[in-house]
Amino acid sequence: MSGAEEEEKAAGRGRALGASDASPDEGVEADLPIIDERAVEQLTEGLISHYLPDLQRSKAALQELTQNQVVLLETLEQEITKFRECNSILDINALFSEAKHYHSKLVNIRNDMMMLHEKTSKLKKRALKLQQKRQKEELEREQQREKELEREKQLTAKPARRT
Repeated sequence: MSGAEEEEKAAGRGRALGASDASPDEGVEADLPIIDERAVEQLTEGLISHYLPDLQRSKAALQELTQNQVVLLETLEQEITKFRECNSILDINALFSEAKHYHSKLVNIRNDMMMLHEKTSKLKKRALKLQQKRQKEELEREQQREKELEREKQLTAKPARRT
């Protein structure tokens, strides 16, 4: 159908129907020109050729960003590992300082034990000397008693013997 024929048809419809009877969508199909498939293909190709390079560059940029993010995540994980190692080093340092503290306590205890050992050795020697002195005094007392008994025996009157 040509454009002129379509106009006549539309005018004839307008006369047959009242202005208020016509629907707004009526005649839209008739008003649309026939679409050429080849033109649609060419327009599509033109549209794709216009936007495709930008989209491909965007895709490449997104892939590069994704790769950079992966690298960043790996680097971040390495840094986290380093921080954990630092914390474990701090824990080790705390353990070493605690070990040093307990070592000094052990040295003090050892010194105290050595001092106590010396004191007990001196006390044992003193106790032995005192025991020996006491035994000597008891022996002397015993000897003194024996002498006194002997003297008493000698002092006691003895009947004279007649010969």
